[in-house]
Amino acid sequence: MTANGTIDRPLTRDPLKQALMSPHATTSEQPHGSATADFITAGAITSRQNRTREMQLIPEAMARAHMDDRMREADAERLALRLVAARRMQRRAERVSLRARRALAMAVMH
Repeated sequence: MTANGTIDRPLTRDPLKQALMSPHATTSEQPHGSATADFITAGAITSRQNRTREMQLIPEAMARAHMDDRMREADAERLALRLVAARRMQRRAERVSLRARRALAMAVMH
């Protein structure tokens, strides 16, 4: 895939945001129509200032936060399942203990 622009010098079709035609810039140095430092319109300046590294990394940060939320949910669910299993085993142990006490009482009485 050939990219006509880069993050720092995006290709734009808006004439107000395009770079000026300067003789010193050759097509091998920059893509045609890329925004360069020698433009004069205010719209181009604000659009260039909008492309910061933080903005480029927002999707990664959102994905990381989403994964952290999912991991927390999975841990909470795992903990809840362990608690349910522990309560079930405790009830079973109490029933077995009660049976053993009854058996012992029956053996002592007879």
